[in-house]
Amino acid sequence: MEVRDAREQDLEAILAIYNDVVATSTAIYRDDPYTLADRRQWWLDRVRQHYPVLVVTERDDAIGFSSFGDFRPWPGYRFTVEHTIMVRSDRRGQGVGTALMGPLLQRAAALGKHVMLGSVDAENAPSLAFHERLGFVPVAHFREVGFKFGRWLDLVFLQRVL
Repeated sequence: MEVRDAREQDLEAILAIYNDVVATSTAIYRDDPYTLADRRQWWLDRVRQHYPVLVVTERDDAIGFSSFGDFRPWPGYRFTVEHTIMVRSDRRGQGVGTALMGPLLQRAAALGKHVMLGSVDAENAPSLAFHERLGFVPVAHFREVGFKFGRWLDLVFLQRVL
């Protein structure tokens, strides 16, 4: 496994991973898939902000990606970011997420960020455990703030001080 900055040619794999998560889980409170143009704009926005989009590759095949963005747009939150880590369904539980998180935390610290947040569906026990293993602590539990697959969903915020 190699972790590196994503390139434009990785966007199709990133899109496939993301849209699979949208279609099959409550990890993302969204119903409709993204397009390649959407993902390209997201990537370009991150690059312009000097925020990383990282991929884990095996034999040049992207099997996971991560990034972070501003938590909120107001100046008082400029030291806080919220991250995303997505792993291809056949590679979950094999250390891909852990491989992505270390460099992501380093990049945030190098940019002078102070806190990284993760937002996780309350029923996603593997993701909650993953975050806690990596030093994130639960700080908020929002009840019934999301709706997907015909039911209300709870969201947990976890944070790690960098």
